[in-house]
Amino acid sequence: MSTALRRAAAAAAVLAGAVFVPAMPASGAQPFIVGGQEASISDHPYAVFLVDDRGNQFCGGTLIARDRVVTAAHCAEALSAGEMGVVAGRQDKRSADGVQAGVRDVWIAPEYEDPMRGGDIALLSLDRRLPFRPAAVADGSDEAAYQPGTMATVLGWGRLAEYGEKSDTLRSAEVPIVDDATCSEAYPVYDPQTMVCAGYPEGGVDACQGDSGGPLVVGDTLVGVVSWGEGCAKPGKPGVYTRVSAYASELGWG
Repeated sequence: MSTALRRAAAAAAVLAGAVFVPAMPASGAQPFIVGGQEASISDHPYAVFLVDDRGNQFCGGTLIARDRVVTAAHCAEALSAGEMGVVAGRQDKRSADGVQAGVRDVWIAPEYEDPMRGGDIALLSLDRRLPFRPAAVADGSDEAAYQPGTMATVLGWGRLAEYGEKSDTLRSAEVPIVDDATCSEAYPVYDPQTMVCAGYPEGGVDACQGDSGGPLVVGDTLVGVVSWGEGCAKPGKPGVYTRVSAYASELGWG
């Protein structure tokens, strides 16, 4: 598939609220917050969302410097830099709070092809500095954050239930990191070098549709980027996130 056609396909999928995962046509990958609660933007000032040129939210992101945002590659390639914006400091999407910045430049992990093959991470350079506290970025010294059972927080403005309505306000959910063997059993394509799973064996709490690109944090350290999964909050199907520590040097950390 040509770059132009792939971008068009990704744009259609992301703007429709789905993750572009062609290898899973039956269920797809649909990141959104399910089983969570409303969160305060003042507690998570690094949580941002991406908008198209009509102001429609389509993905999430994480401020890691005053003018740098980490998101998923499948979000970043959906639109050109000039067609997307980043909104920070806005808890309720219906309000005019916070600041909207333009995107000056986009870096996408060079190995990225689609989320299930890894490399689903991108760095957006903004056209202005934002007055909000950035998150720290996990690097090789943060191994404890990836230990199975470590509780992490996923944040976003996505759907409240599979095929349900999107949230107008920022929401969060607490999910435990899942060991690599369990995640490989759930998803044979899982790559422990570039991905990390989080969720409960019984399901019920997940990041799934509209939250793509958003943060998975331990404390205020970004450890994962919402990437893909099968269905939404299904038993035995944890959410899959890009393992941020694998890309710390590319993001200017570590």
